[in-house]
Order: sequence, then structure tokens, then C-alpha cells
Amino acid sequence: MPVNRSRRTVLGTRTAALPLAISALILTASNAAAEPVDYGKGGGAGEKGGSDKTGIYAAASIQYAGAVTKDGSTGNVTSSDVNWTPPPCWYAPYLGAKDFKEKMSKSIERQPNTPGMTGTAASGLGETQRHYEDGYGWTDTPGYKDYNVEKDGEGMFWAGVENPNEPDALKRNSCSDLPFWVANGEAPPPQYEEAISPEILAALAYQHMQLPDTKVTLAPEANTKVNLPTWAWLDKAVFDEVQATAAINAPGLNIQATTTAKPVSLKLEPGTEDAETYPASGECAINADGSIGEPYAKGKADQTPPCGITYLRSSGNGTFKLQATITWEINWTGTGGAGGDLPNGTFGNDQDITVQEIQAINR
Repeated sequence: MPVNRSRRTVLGTRTAALPLAISALILTASNAAAEPVDYGKGGGAGEKGGSDKTGIYAAASIQYAGAVTKDGSTGNVTSSDVNWTPPPCWYAPYLGAKDFKEKMSKSIERQPNTPGMTGTAASGLGETQRHYEDGYGWTDTPGYKDYNVEKDGEGMFWAGVENPNEPDALKRNSCSDLPFWVANGEAPPPQYEEAISPEILAALAYQHMQLPDTKVTLAPEANTKVNLPTWAWLDKAVFDEVQATAAINAPGLNIQATTTAKPVSLKLEPGTEDAETYPASGECAINADGSIGEPYAKGKADQTPPCGITYLRSSGNGTFKLQATITWEINWTGTGGAGGDLPNGTFGNDQDITVQEIQAINR
């Protein structure tokens, strides 16, 4: 009986509630390199797909390289778009036909003996079995004969993968459709919008990107004077564009994406309202040579710096927290010529500044 996509979702959700744990097929991408484990957990910075203890081919993992965190955690980039978020989950290659049959059929066989397996749960289990064994399908989702074993080696079943860095459990588990078949070299069915793609890989590379520290050079350095302009700058050699790459390799699928972050401006926040910034906005633009601001040179004490601060009161016995934040323009390129822009990212550091109560000074 053909039904629409909501039917597929209902069936998948119903089945996920069973001890069968299609939830076990909703893979959790691990945070760090690890030995392959049952259910093919994928996604660490150094993890590789392989065989689990049963000899079943595990899901391909996402490999990260470049300017990324080494433990698989979220990087230090803050998106300038508050509405942009990394993907909470995605669909990716899981198992070949024979391996999927071995794992799935054994799970289904165990379920009738589970206490409470009646009514809706039992019906859902029966429909799942029919779906993979007898060709039972619905609109835009065909069924399979004997788990597609006649096509073993010609494709893989894909399953949902959770993003372990997504704090919202509902979002993390939202890729809950039943595992589906994708032939080698073919695109996943269009209804699976969350299927792994260069664009999703770019977003994941963005999520894991680690930008360099932003410590500006100051003159005077950590100690300055009230009403004395403090020059601030960053040499091009101190910071440059950085790249982060995410890739996935599986039978019939080899895609990657690289995000490139290019610094475009420096924002200075003095740590007190009793200060003036140069420019007045506190935004120091990048120069033609890739540097920001201008180094202080002897004889410029009375000049206004193109990038800097004048403190109007003393910091007393303490310090002010000068925050220097770089805005990075981020874009991506990926397999097949794909590419585009991602939201600008920001990252900054605090620097302690001591401001002394001296009105004038010879330099």
C-alpha cells in the first residue's frame, strides 16, 4: 500500500522505539580516534572505517585535517549568523547488503521474545521485516527483496549518524528514517536532504575549525598611560588564512570539502567605557598587504594611530581586559566543483592592560 514520506517517518520512528534499536543504526560519530566498534560508529579525527568484532564492515568515518581540533570537539569559531548551526545529524554509508542482512535479520529475530512486544510495536517490527525481505515499500521508498543481497558489492545501505557535538537530543536523533540503499556512484534519493554531501562536510569542517590566537602587538605594550594613544597592529606573518578539510571515503563514495577562513578585520574592545578607539567603531580594516593597523615608530607619539586605543582613566590597582577579535570571511570548495560562502566567523583573545595615571610622557 503506497503511502507518503510521513509514512516512512512514522515507520522509522515506531521501529526506533523498539529494543531492536534502529537507534543502534542511528550511528553516533565518536569524538576522537578509536578502534572500530559494533554498529560502526564513525567520525573521529583519526578514526577509520573497518570491521567490527563480528567481522561486519563498519560505517565509513569522516576524516578531518588542517586547522581543526585534534579531539573531535567543537572548534573556537563563533558564527556571525546566530541562525546558522552545523548539521545535527546526517545519513552516511553504513553496511553492504550481506552485512546489513546479517545484522538486521538477527535483531529482528530476537524481537518477538522481548517482553511487551505487542500491538503497535509488533506491527512496526513486522512492517520493517516485510520492507527488507518482501519488497514492501511506499511512495518514494521502495522495498527490498532479501535485503538486496543480489546487489552486494554494488552499493551500501545508508543510516543516520548523530553529530555528537549537537546538544539538542531531539535534533541529534532527527535522522531517524530506516536505512536505505544507495548504489555505488549514484546520489542518494532526493527525499534524504540530510544525506552526506560536500556542503554538509563543509559545515562540519567549519564546526571543527580551530583559528589561531589573536594577540595584537601594542605600543606601549602591557603598560600604557592615561590619554596616551596606544597603537595596535597585526603583521601578516602573525596570522593568515587557514583551512580545514572534512572527507568521507566508502565504496562508491569519495567526497570532501575544504573551508577557508580569511581574516578581514580586527575589532578592539578596551574593557572599559572610559576609552576611545581608532577608528571610532573599533573595527580596524585589513591593509592591502594583509596586515592590520600600523606598527608604532619613533616620532609618532603625538599622531592618531590608524588602529588603537586611548584610555581616559587609570586602571587603578588592576587591569583592563582588552579584547581583540578577528572577523574571518569563510568560504568552501568541495568535490565536483561545489562551493559557496559560509557565515563569517569570529574569534578573539583577552589581553591585560595596565593604565597608569600620568598625563604626559616623553618617548
